[in-house]
Amino acid sequence: MFVRFGARTLGRLAAGAFLLSAVAPAFAAEPDAAPIEVVKHLDGTLLDVMQNAKQLGYKGRYAKIEPLVRRDFNVRMMTQIAVGSGWSGLTPAQQDALTEAFGRFIAATYAERFDGYSGERFVETGARPFGSGQLVETKLVKSDGSPVDLSYVTRQSDGNWQVVDIFMTGTISELATRRSEFSAVFRRAGYDGLLQSLNDKVAQIERQSTMS
Repeated sequence: MFVRFGARTLGRLAAGAFLLSAVAPAFAAEPDAAPIEVVKHLDGTLLDVMQNAKQLGYKGRYAKIEPLVRRDFNVRMMTQIAVGSGWSGLTPAQQDALTEAFGRFIAATYAERFDGYSGERFVETGARPFGSGQLVETKLVKSDGSPVDLSYVTRQSDGNWQVVDIFMTGTISELATRRSEFSAVFRRAGYDGLLQSLNDKVAQIERQSTMS
């Protein structure tokens, strides 16, 4: 399912999405209000970026979104899952470098895609236990009133709740595809190849976005 989101498709929204099965142990956590606040902060910042997208330009949008990604997403865990089994063979410095590059890739992708506003709004509809974390359910309400369901999987790390997955319409997780893509690059070209690929993707997004 694809719907328009500004000048881009909402079907590409879940750039920070994650493999659900990788973060969902069998036991349930007690409900907690904090995950909803994390999602509200995320949605509020993204809405502000959308509403001021043209004035900000790509670089301004990136500047607002990059710290949001660092705060509200568990980028290290997402990177580990995206890399796959080869993660454990990397040195701490290599893991840090890939995490940094992957975080910039997520921020660049959001800055590219949240490039316009036509009356959309986010509505957080509630949270429920999910594995060891919480599933925060929201709706993106378009200007004509039709909603798109978004589910944020959140998990607590070092006392902070962070997003570890996003599902659109209940099932679509873009990082399932990212994991397949990145782990394939890692198997073929190793650490250096994957790091270069991430850096190249960020540079390409910036070139295309600043030229449009």
